[in-house]
Amino acid sequence: MTANPIWPGAAPSLKPARAGGREIEVSFEFFPPKTEKMEEQLKTAVQKLAPLSPAFVSVTYGAGGTTRERTHRTVKSIAHQNGLKVAAHLTCVSAARSEVDDVAQAYHAAGVKHIVALRGDPPDGAGACYAPHPDGYAYASDLIAGLKRIADFEISVAGYPEMHPESPDWPVEIENLKRKVDAGASRIITQFCFCPDTLIAYIERVRAAGINLPIVPGIMLQPNFAGLTRMAGLCGTHIPDWMRNMHVGLDDDEQTRQLLSASIAANYCARLQQEGLSSFHFYTLNRADLAYATCRVLGLKPASASKSPASAQ
Repeated sequence: MTANPIWPGAAPSLKPARAGGREIEVSFEFFPPKTEKMEEQLKTAVQKLAPLSPAFVSVTYGAGGTTRERTHRTVKSIAHQNGLKVAAHLTCVSAARSEVDDVAQAYHAAGVKHIVALRGDPPDGAGACYAPHPDGYAYASDLIAGLKRIADFEISVAGYPEMHPESPDWPVEIENLKRKVDAGASRIITQFCFCPDTLIAYIERVRAAGINLPIVPGIMLQPNFAGLTRMAGLCGTHIPDWMRNMHVGLDDDEQTRQLLSASIAANYCARLQQEGLSSFHFYTLNRADLAYATCRVLGLKPASASKSPASAQ
């Protein structure tokens, strides 16, 4: 068997749509569109990915909650028009508790029962100094407890394989995660990461702390390497040298960068499959092509294509 060219020693064999004997489960993250053109792009992306039967799709807030109203509209639109289970992001920033509670209650009334609960980035963006709203929920754990008082929401929370940029050490990082779990979290979705060993070590660290919630790796699909570098710098994600070397000289070659992005994501997921992980959350950036291609490599097919040509005869 040929060794994996990116992670030596990792065999590339894939069992279609299964990992460690379990069915693969995927979910997709979108952001609310700012223009009519972007809205059409999002609709196209959702329509292409929906046949893969995702466990859920999520819709983000902008920094400081700046896209709050567009997020609400997008969540309701996807839920009503595509029949998908939608998770709405909610953050603590720039809003009083009463405002956040009103939003949560409106979601619940509209049939949206899954919330991705986050502290959120400061209004000035990631990296700026965070200060809780004087009348708001201070941190994600407070938000989760508040949501649970409103209704029995399913709640996803963030996990950081390389620590949150504001955490001084691992004990503080894990203690913060514990607070979110104790408040009522249902699953942990990780920040994107490019080293499978780092992700696996994080899972082992979380399990050693007695946290047994499902941990879903976040998979970034960003073919713009300059943009990816900026994002990684803000959230503290390490970009390996081999990945930087792959992108040298490709600034003006979008097609090759797209192929690399899908290939890197598929290899990363394949390695995690070998470790028994079966759930993956794709940060799509409102584009279906890379997420769809990666899922097909992992063995997922649309329901209408589940039968092979031979079995259909």
